[in-house]
Amino acid sequence: MTDPVDPTRADPGVPFTVTLDGRDIEALPGQTVAAALWTAGVTAWRTTRREGRPRGVLCGIGVCFDCLLTVNGRPNQRACLVPLRPGDAIRTQEGTGHGD
Repeated sequence: MTDPVDPTRADPGVPFTVTLDGRDIEALPGQTVAAALWTAGVTAWRTTRREGRPRGVLCGIGVCFDCLLTVNGRPNQRACLVPLRPGDAIRTQEGTGHGD
């Protein structure tokens, strides 16, 4: 029988840096964009097209589209699903992310 995993001894790996609108954000290997932003205290990164209301994560599992943002120039990426890589450039998004 194997010993259960002890979460107090977790070692997620070496942190790396990504940017949100030019601001450095620390991330850990395996984190999604949403997880890294939450950890950095950022809870909203998109505004709605018609009323400009702030949005962040709603469902957290990729079903809704509230957490959309732009990653490395690609708009409409779901922050809760996109895994981060060192050097990723994340931008907040207004509306559809296509300059409308």
